[in-house]
Amino acid sequence: MNKEALINKLAAESVELLKEMIAIPSPSFEEDAVCGHLCTWLADRGIAHERIGNNIIAEHIVHPEAKTLMMCAHIDTVSPSPEYSFDPYRPDYQRAAAAISESCGKECSPEDIVAGLGSNDDGASVVSMTAAYRYLTDPSFTADSKSHNLILVLTCEEERSGKNGMTGLWGKRICSRADEREGCTAIDLAIVGEPTGMKAATSERGLLVIDATAHGVSGHAARNEGCNALYKAVEDITRLRSHIFSKVSPRMGKVNLNVTQINAGTAHNVIPDRCSFVIDIRPTEQYSNEEIFRELQEICESELKPRNLANRSSATFEDSPLQRAAESLGIETFSSPTTSDWMRISCDAIKMGPGLSERSHRKNEFVFVEEIVKGTEGYIEFISQL
Repeated sequence: MNKEALINKLAAESVELLKEMIAIPSPSFEEDAVCGHLCTWLADRGIAHERIGNNIIAEHIVHPEAKTLMMCAHIDTVSPSPEYSFDPYRPDYQRAAAAISESCGKECSPEDIVAGLGSNDDGASVVSMTAAYRYLTDPSFTADSKSHNLILVLTCEEERSGKNGMTGLWGKRICSRADEREGCTAIDLAIVGEPTGMKAATSERGLLVIDATAHGVSGHAARNEGCNALYKAVEDITRLRSHIFSKVSPRMGKVNLNVTQINAGTAHNVIPDRCSFVIDIRPTEQYSNEEIFRELQEICESELKPRNLANRSSATFEDSPLQRAAESLGIETFSSPTTSDWMRISCDAIKMGPGLSERSHRKNEFVFVEEIVKGTEGYIEFISQL
């Protein structure tokens, strides 16, 4: 069987696997059933793997001294939008194709798509990476390259930043080569599978959410008593709105900051003694989340509390072989505004996968079958280029 026919065969199996995954509800923290299904599917095809909680790791070690490339994608989903035009788990494909054709402005048939929750984010990457891993490691296939050790990691809890997904694996079961430790597979390079249209993200912004509270003194509005916490909050929000972070990323530009929520007051005639607001910050690699938090607290009178300092920004290393491979193949590179498991690993990495980010976390999620084929093909070609 030639390469094209083999990839098409693997992609056809991937399409069926993706439909099976979609039919199993797998929101973050509830991935047990879909993880079990994937383990059975891999075992039936002779793919050795290890299940750790609701994570799956398959390893193909060519030589202990060779570089190790990790392909990782996540198996969990968000909850479905109530506005779906079809069943998000077991869609009527005639109905789904009609709804998708209307929304994307491109006529498609039921055979052209895989529809349902998790199809685009991140099922398409899961099945395409699995197909590429099979192609490059199965001795019955004609693999293009075996110069790297390959490891396939399918994680849980990515959508909710859970502690048992990549956070729990990194440093315990897998780690960076620079931080190699006993009992861990050391990773040199990684491809993080997310819907990017198979463009290569060489950086992604982090996420820092801060809960702010302005404190005042309550009183009767008619007598102008007390100290209005709402006014204090507005003053801080004005400072935040005009604040400029001095360091600008050559890849991502400025740190993005927006106040997105505010809440105060119990009645129209009571001066509020408390006003809370939320700050959404999308950091670049120029700052740690701790640095941003400290800088903002210095300019605010309100009390600031970060929800999570771990969601850092990420960037492909300088002079990275991953970026060189992308450039040599003519793959477009860009900076991603969204987070992924990339922020939980510390090795050199790039983010790339089939599907489109704008379809994620929305009603009528879908991926084109052609995108799965090209995703599988793209991963194989990219890894072979390395």
